[in-house]
Amino acid sequence: MTPPHANPAPDLIFDTHLEHFDRDVIEASHALPILVDFWADWCPPCRALTPVLERVINHHAGKLHMAKVEVDEGANMKLAGRYALRGFPTVLLFVKGEIVGRFSSARSEPWVREFIAEHAGIE
Repeated sequence: MTPPHANPAPDLIFDTHLEHFDRDVIEASHALPILVDFWADWCPPCRALTPVLERVINHHAGKLHMAKVEVDEGANMKLAGRYALRGFPTVLLFVKGEIVGRFSSARSEPWVREFIAEHAGIE
């Protein structure tokens, strides 16, 4: 399920699922960093974080992409288990197939930009 607002740059921000996660995130992160937003429709902090993440991704103009995982859709909760997620939203940053950073809860845009700069070296 896609959040109720439109993605301004759908090629930079995409939905993924358990079945395609390894290809869409792990393999793709060897080419450029992939931020993964684990979210749920029922989660107010998730809805608050989504536009922040979208602005940050668009600000970086193709230097990283973002995958969105709706944890209540299909078998996606297995991904939450795989990565020991304790709450939502949780954001993981993958670089070269590895998690290089993570955070939970809604955050401000400056905080998220600093997180990306620190963990992926993208200003």
